[in-house]
Amino acid sequence: MTKIISPGHKIFTDVSKASEWRRSLRETGKKLALTNGCFDILHRGHAEYLLAARNLGDALIVLLNADASVRQLKGPSRPVNTEYDRAFLLASLEYVDAVLIFDGTRCHREIAALEPDCYAKGGDYTVETLDPDERAALLNAGTQIHFIRFVPGLSTSNTIRKIREK
Repeated sequence: MTKIISPGHKIFTDVSKASEWRRSLRETGKKLALTNGCFDILHRGHAEYLLAARNLGDALIVLLNADASVRQLKGPSRPVNTEYDRAFLLASLEYVDAVLIFDGTRCHREIAALEPDCYAKGGDYTVETLDPDERAALLNAGTQIHFIRFVPGLSTSNTIRKIREK
């Protein structure tokens, strides 16, 4: 019988530990792709987006907004799921290599510390509409920026709306 390993070992709450992991990737010549977000109610759109992000590099780290920052960004009724539950689900995906939970509403410090080779953001963004501090951290690291199209009709807001309508 094969024992399945919990994805908890892929979850970081400390940027210094994530940076150590990043250094080990760099030492073996692997490219790091990075994305960030709330990922409150995981759905197919998220899964396809994360797979596309992972295909940009040899490993993918997801910077995940902590609960307090999700409330600041999305309002007092969010997140629906706790930060650890969201991180656990993301880390359970085979194409997510690591998750770093971060406290702020913006992740420029984490981007600067990790210096990813590639960065993925949703197709509703452009270089000009990225957060200025995050954009500066990406440009300073020489990171390639990619925008990934959404799966039409799939979003956390739509999922919540459907639940409320029922």
